[in-house]
Amino acid sequence: MFGRLGAPEIILIIVVIVLLFGAKKLPDMARSLGKSARILKSEAKAMKSDGKQQEQAPADPPASEQPRTIQASPGDVTSSRPVTEPTDTTQR
Repeated sequence: MFGRLGAPEIILIIVVIVLLFGAKKLPDMARSLGKSARILKSEAKAMKSDGKQQEQAPADPPASEQPRTIQASPGDVTSSRPVTEPTDTTQR
C-alpha cells in the first residue's frame, strides 16, 4: 500500500512542503542541511583516520606537532579554530 511512490504522490508531497515552509525559506533550509551533512562527513572521516593513527602511532608523539584545525564547512574560514589535542600525562 505505501511501498511505491509514483509521480503524482511525489508532486503532491513537494507542493505540501512548499505551502508549509514557503518558497523563500526552502533554499536556506537546503543550504543548512548541506552544511550539516558536510560537517558530519568530515567528522566521521576524521574519527576513522584518528583511530587508524592511534593504532600506528609511536609511543611518544613529536614535540613540534602543530594543533589540528577543525573547519565548520569547506571554504568557511571564519569559523575555523585550532584545537589542542589532549596529551597523555599518566606515568608508566
